[in-house]
Formats: sequence, C-alpha cells, structure tokens
Amino acid sequence: MLNQPPPLAVVRGEGVYLYTDDGKRILDGISSWWVNIHGHSHPKINAALSAQAEQIEHVLFAGCTHPPAVELAERLVEVLPQGLSRVFYSDNGSTAVEVALKMAWQYWQNRDQEQRTDFICFDDAYHGDTVGAMSVSEASSFTDPFRSLLFPVSRVEGLETLETYFKEHSSTVAAVIVEPMLQGVAGMIMRPPEFLSELRKLCDRYDTLLIADEVLTGFGRTGRMFACEHANISPDIICLSKGLTAGYLPMGATVATESVYASFLSEDRKKTFFHGHSYCANPLACAVGLASLDIFRDDGVIERIARLEAQLVSGLSVLRELPNVGDVRVLGGVGVVEFKSNSSSPAGDGYFDQIGPRLAKIFLERGLLIRPLGNVLYFMPPYVISDKQTSWALENIQAVVRETASR
Repeated sequence: MLNQPPPLAVVRGEGVYLYTDDGKRILDGISSWWVNIHGHSHPKINAALSAQAEQIEHVLFAGCTHPPAVELAERLVEVLPQGLSRVFYSDNGSTAVEVALKMAWQYWQNRDQEQRTDFICFDDAYHGDTVGAMSVSEASSFTDPFRSLLFPVSRVEGLETLETYFKEHSSTVAAVIVEPMLQGVAGMIMRPPEFLSELRKLCDRYDTLLIADEVLTGFGRTGRMFACEHANISPDIICLSKGLTAGYLPMGATVATESVYASFLSEDRKKTFFHGHSYCANPLACAVGLASLDIFRDDGVIERIARLEAQLVSGLSVLRELPNVGDVRVLGGVGVVEFKSNSSSPAGDGYFDQIGPRLAKIFLERGLLIRPLGNVLYFMPPYVISDKQTSWALENIQAVVRETASR
C-alpha cells in the first residue's frame, strides 16, 4: 500500500522484547502475530533446535518417519481433549484448516454418504487465507476479490439458527467449524463456555462432525491448554498451529478421532487421504514443539497465564467508563479494549477503522508493539511477561486510551 508506514527493522529478540536496527527496544504486545508464547530466543527452545539440527534437519514424511514427529504426536494426544488420537501434520494454520475440511468431506465419501457436502460456519468467522479457509470465513474485504473461487457454505448466526438448519438439512451436512471461545480476527469476540457445550450436543444429536479451529486459542491463550476445555468438550477434528512451535517455525497439525481415522483405513487406495506438503512434520519444528510442551509441563505456564489474566482484568477495567470505550473484555492472556467506532466502512469491515493505524503509531513511539484490529485494541503478550512489564504496558494503554478520549 502506498500509504503504509515503513516496516519495523527487527534484528533480534529476547524475552518479551524486540530490538530494531537503530537500537530501539520494543515490547512485543501481540506475541508477533499470536505465535510467540514463551518469549523470543528462549534458551530451552534454542537448545532443542540446535540439538535437532545436529541429527536431521528434514526428511520427507511420505514413507518415512522420525523420532521427533512420533514423540510430538504422542505428547499432543496426551494433552489434547479426550478422544483426539490421530495427528496429521501440515505447515500453518490455514493449511491445518484446509486439511480438516478435506478430511471431513472425504470422511463421509468414504462412508458412502456422498450427499454430505455442506459446511456450516458462524457469522464473523475467520479461518485463514487459503481458498477453503476463506470459504468458511465471513465474507469481507479479505475474501471479496476471490469470491468466484470460494465454495458455497451455510452460515448461521448462533445456536438457534443452527438447530433450525439442522432440522431441515442435517442429512447433507459434513461438518460445523467453530473458533472456540474467541473469534480473533473478527475483533476478539468472546463467547461463553455454554455456547460450546450446546454446540457439541447439537452436533451429536444430528450426527455431524465438529471441527474446532484452535489455531489461535490453542496452547494456553484462553487460560486453558485448549479452549475446548472451558466447556469440557472434545471436537471430532481440531486444528492447531501458531503456538504449536512457540513462534519458532511454521507448522500445523490437524488431529482427529479414531472414528474419523478409521474411515480412511482401507486396502482401497481410493480411500487414501491424498494431502501432503514438502515440510510436513519437519524435524526441527517437531523438536521445538516438544520443547514448548516441556516448558508448559515444567514451568507453571498455565498458572502464569492465570496471573496475567487477573492483571489484565484489573488494569483494563478502569477504562470501561470512558466515553470513547464501547467494551472491555479479558480471556486468559488476551485483554481487549473496543472503541466506539465512527467508521463509515460497511458492516463487517470495522478492521478498516482508521483509529487502528493511529493507535499503532502512538504505541510504537512509546516502545510497545500493538496492531489494533480496526477499532479493537488488544494486548496479547508472550506468557513470560513479568508483572512489572505487564504493569508498564497497561499504564501505557491506559494513558493512550485516556488521551484519545480527551480529543
């Protein structure tokens, strides 16, 4: 874009800080786009990466395997919601979703129910930027240029409209896809656990697969290891990425139940799941994924997120009464201040509210990296952030929001 500011030239990172080529230190308030969960240049992850590079950096995962991929799959199954037992590796969040959609579609084809081709998604959804992921996302300026490429889906507002749709069309539905507890790109929209538990019941009642897109919410972001735990439910397929490798290397994983897996297990090659990427199950990525799980196990990470959540609630709630603030909300390690928008952009395009770029510039001048989603300001730091560092960030957020209110 011609009016885009010059990119930030980052030369190194340590803990919650990024360092630029001109010597500035900037607190990474968005975990480098939601991926860096344990801080930059973490010594335990660095050591794991180095040790694995001495063994094998990559080998194809078609007809081959290697210990890091096997161990990571086993460790994921241990911590995931019950029943998710079969791991399929890919490269990033969008591809994890693409895999889930293809897997759900072919699941029914392999079971001789070819009529089940309909995917149901929720209003305001975002599931990625590849064609299938865009198809099940909310129609927006992100997807408009590619409208003719997208496949048709059924969109519902909530559980009531979903059940109405099920009553008439359940025999044609392949799967429902949901962002559990937190719809990120839509503006950090938060839903109660009851929504998830009722959704699981509806999918069971109408014999439909449930896909949980936990690309953002997985690995502690909402205060639980996985967002589905808030409602004590297990999806049929879960999509993982971002925090999977603690922000070190691109990697995705789509994990399914034994029932889904069994539909592909056949001597008939036509039932094969024909999907694969050159870097699937990259050993370096698997090694850092394992190191990240070790940190969760050994360093009290979930407890640390609970303390961060309490600090966010305390530090942001004071802004609720300001005239320019529409809402304040917190979930796990995510703190949100939503401004009342004066945007003339079409509905669903609040992302283009100009308050976002203005605030990003102001925060950057204060040494804090925050990229608001239009009129939605969010703070989502690495979990290693200290109480003192969090207090500093919250003081700056409070100051900027108050300054904005006084204008």
